[in-house]
Amino acid sequence: MSIDHISVDGTGFTVHHHGAVHGVTGSCHELRLANGHSLLVDCGLFQGDELPGNDSIGKGLEIDFPVDGLMGLVVTHVHIDHIGRIPYLLAAGFRGPIFCTEASALLLPLVLEDALKVGFTRNAALIKRFLDQIRLQLVALPYKQWRSVGTGVSIKLHPAGHILGSAYVEVKVQAAGGEQVSKRDRRVVFSGDLGAPYTPLLPAPKSPWRADLLVLESTYGDRLYENRAQRQLRLRQVIEHALVNRGTVLVPAFSIGRTQELLYDLEGLIHRMGSREAGNDVRWDQLEIIVDSPLAAKMTASYRRLRHLWDNEAHRRLNAGRHPLAFEQLYTVESHDEHLQTVAYLANSKRPAVVIAASGMCSGGRVVNYLKALLSDPRHDVLFVGYQAAGTPGRVIQHYGPKGGYVELDGRRFTIRAGVHTLGGYSAHADQASLLRFVKGIRHQPREIRLVHGDASAKRELRDKLRTLLPGTDVVIAG
Repeated sequence: MSIDHISVDGTGFTVHHHGAVHGVTGSCHELRLANGHSLLVDCGLFQGDELPGNDSIGKGLEIDFPVDGLMGLVVTHVHIDHIGRIPYLLAAGFRGPIFCTEASALLLPLVLEDALKVGFTRNAALIKRFLDQIRLQLVALPYKQWRSVGTGVSIKLHPAGHILGSAYVEVKVQAAGGEQVSKRDRRVVFSGDLGAPYTPLLPAPKSPWRADLLVLESTYGDRLYENRAQRQLRLRQVIEHALVNRGTVLVPAFSIGRTQELLYDLEGLIHRMGSREAGNDVRWDQLEIIVDSPLAAKMTASYRRLRHLWDNEAHRRLNAGRHPLAFEQLYTVESHDEHLQTVAYLANSKRPAVVIAASGMCSGGRVVNYLKALLSDPRHDVLFVGYQAAGTPGRVIQHYGPKGGYVELDGRRFTIRAGVHTLGGYSAHADQASLLRFVKGIRHQPREIRLVHGDASAKRELRDKLRTLLPGTDVVIAG
């Protein structure tokens, strides 16, 4: 699925999009030079209805563009919709460098190992060979330093504020023909996924100084978030509402980013509320917070190890002797047997708890067992804190749950009687206001902005807003 677009004013390169064009998954963008060499930015997995041909994972995802001329792959961050096709890229013969931030270099093998075990094979020797090859190709780069990746092409990674280690990519391309075309190079910026300015733990992204062509995500290009105080209040209200029934608040969440942000805010709530009642004889400081995801546990440990990347607020908590990601009420489920016991216990007892389990769109992982056990019982609540792609069980539950509908899980139909809530402010993606602010902050404005990674309505509304904001910029929807 390669869609070709000619770049700004004939400077000797084109940008091709191999994903995240008709939705929000499968991010993969290629900057191709006139000499046939190219640079790939992300190589992500498709999910839900965005799978090519609506096939299952593993079909229709082969790399359909040549890899011989690839100078390298740049990874903006380690969410699976940005790195999940890397196994296919290597199978196609790619052995070039994989550039990413220092944090992403630590996290990427963990995420791919989990993905391989869930979606490909349990063969430990095969997985080890693949991960050894990945580590050979990984090149960790510091933020805000230029790195040459080929003749006439350099990249710089900037903090994106989306998840730990996330970056947007600034590419500097020497203009074809040198002085005959232009006295300066061309700058192409790939936004990756930009974070909201009030995302817990991470500093907000800052705009680049210059971009001639900006490839911009638009996930929430048609939405405005509630502010952080409102989001925390709603989180407290959902939990207190659920605890009146002494039920479970089930939060489907991605293992990296969303889980750590939730833990950070839950620790803040517990610290602030103390011994006050959360509901039906349950005190806030007695409320059990359960993380049931081996990958999320590894990622949370990595967040703790990399706390030098946290923002100032998080460091103030640390300096006050608090532990935002390792507090007393936090319990981590390790083994699969322990997971099954926890599901059965919460389904059959009246022990209130908050459970955070992957995957974030309910399309696999341990959260599915919780849903099958809890979804038909009105004592429990499901709380969505992130985007649910069309065709995923999460989107079905989110849409039909409030109407008393049903969802199919593992071939069985489950009536949705549990409460269903959505806290949009927990998305790690920038909302419309933040995207506009990011673009407006670019000192030398883009000649062209190309919108990717969003539903059609989000891209259209963001396009219209950007055209009003920057009347001299060509704003187009990729594809």
